[in-house]
Amino acid sequence: MNARPEKVAHFLFCFYYLTLRRILTASSILIGYPFLMSDSIPTMKILAFAATNHKKSINKQLVEYAAKLITHAEVEILDLNDYELPLYGQDKEEEIGHPQLAKDFLTKIQQSDAIIISFAEHNGSYSVAYKNIFDWCSRIEPKVFQNKKMVLISTSPGARGGATVLASAVQSAPHFNGVVKANLSIPNFFDNFDQDKQCLKHSELNEQFKDAISHIDHLT
Repeated sequence: MNARPEKVAHFLFCFYYLTLRRILTASSILIGYPFLMSDSIPTMKILAFAATNHKKSINKQLVEYAAKLITHAEVEILDLNDYELPLYGQDKEEEIGHPQLAKDFLTKIQQSDAIIISFAEHNGSYSVAYKNIFDWCSRIEPKVFQNKKMVLISTSPGARGGATVLASAVQSAPHFNGVVKANLSIPNFFDNFDQDKQCLKHSELNEQFKDAISHIDHLT
């Protein structure tokens, strides 16, 4: 029994369509332009947070602005208040072991491709909230940053913009397996940051900031 013409036409259309798709997909791999494989391309994941538990932190505002500048990746912004832990000490570690929240924080780092941290400066050093979670994490995994690319920033109301703590963070990161690609401190936050528009006011400083953050975008 002969096939009906419309069925033959439909079969031929499907055959040629699938054949053409296979050819184009294979070609896209060869030329490095996987336009037919977008569903299979993993999205780069960026982890961002302010190294403080202050709910109205200016460093949180700064890191949120940095996140908005990332155009080719998924950015997750963490709040250290969600990872509040007992004050680290050897006795406390022996008493309670390794807290699940510290393990969860390390998992967030492990699942990311790159990290942005904005450091608050407390008496020339890290905030207690950040130092505490860092200490707990380092007891579980000494290479806390797990070979992740990093952009480190800071700000403060003063003229140095948290430069002291930022320098400490940049210097120490490689010892904890962090790969620092760029760093920048933003001085005089309230003079330089538009809190209504949530962006930097001055074009030159803004361009420096965008350039630092672009080191994350360039990883994509």
